[in-house]
Parts: sequence; structure tokens; C-alpha cells
Amino acid sequence: MADFSALRQTMVDVQLRTNKVTDAKILEAMGDIPREIFVAEDRASFAYIDEDIYIGENRFMVEPMILARMVQALEIVWEDVVLDVACGAGYSSAVLGRVARAVVAVETDRDLASAASSRITKLGLDNVVVEMGPINAGWSEQAPYDVIMVNGACDEISADLFSQLADGGRLCAIMSGEGGIGLATLFLKNGGVVSSRGLFNATVPLLPEFQLEEGFSF
Repeated sequence: MADFSALRQTMVDVQLRTNKVTDAKILEAMGDIPREIFVAEDRASFAYIDEDIYIGENRFMVEPMILARMVQALEIVWEDVVLDVACGAGYSSAVLGRVARAVVAVETDRDLASAASSRITKLGLDNVVVEMGPINAGWSEQAPYDVIMVNGACDEISADLFSQLADGGRLCAIMSGEGGIGLATLFLKNGGVVSSRGLFNATVPLLPEFQLEEGFSF
């Protein structure tokens, strides 16, 4: 039987602290939340590896370091309301639920959404709700959001997500690039205008819903 408590601490010390993750709230959340319950039981021992973990239906649990650095870049404060896009197994939503006032998680796949909701309930995170719907449409019913996070690589961000971002809000996503190397990018909305800046290189799987359609060539 794996010592998951020890694996969590190793993840924090080796994967996070050594890779510029300094926010105490994030380190505490990821040191406490049992990542192993968010993967299939027969893969629990792999839950803390520094790689993306396939969880089914074109969804991956983003590797711990990338997730932590994205959350840190969003500079979340307790009063923030967060939209977690492509929540998958629900781990990112659990982390966000530890640092924000409220989290709305959206997932397209019914089975993933249902399982994520059950895990969130098991952890007692009553400030997190999981909704099912097309992830590129966000979740307009609870908009606007102070923070939006997208769990996966994107060719582009849908206009729906930007429209649901509050003025002064932040959105973080991995934008796909040449050779499969992505760039974690922070988008800021001020006065209705969205600006962006690159944060760090990150290679994560592309979300099909955020993939540009290939055009015809002549």
C-alpha cells in the first residue's frame, strides 16, 4: 500500500517548491487534498507523478507543477468567484475551492462530471459546484467570474469565456504553439479590453473543444 501522505509531501517539496511555487495557500491545499482519489483505483499509485494523467474522454489531469503555477499566476483571493473549465476528475476544482470563495466547475462528459461532483462532496467542499455542459461555452448562469482557468491546451479561447470574465478579471490557459510546446498565458480584462502575457512554457494535451478547425488549402 502506497504511503499517499508521503507522496503528497514529496510532490510539494520536489515538484512545486523547486519550480517557483511559493504561495502558501496553494502549497497547503495541494499538500492536503488526496490526489489519489481523483484517478482510477488501480492507478492511484501514479497520482503524484510529474506528468499529465489520462482520465478518459479526451481529458487529462494536468501535472501538479503546471496546475500550481497557473493557480498562483491568477492571484486568487478569498472573495473571488472562479470558473474551472474542463474540470475532468475534479482535482483542479478541489484545489481552487481551497483558495477561493466559490468555484463553478464545468465538464462536457456526464460520467466525468458526476464522478467529480461525488469527489468534491466527499471532501466536504460545499463552495464548489460541478455543472455539465459544453466547456467552450463556459457557464453563463453564474457569470461574471473574477477568475477563469482552463485545464488543457487551447488553439484559441472562445468569445463566450471572455464575455463571462468580470472587468478586472483574470483567465489562465495553456496556448498551443509550434512543435506541441505550449505557453501558459494570463489574460487580463480591463475596461472591456483583453490583454495577455506569456508566463512559462508548458506542454499539456489539447482540448478538442478549443481546437481550431483545419481549413481547406488550394
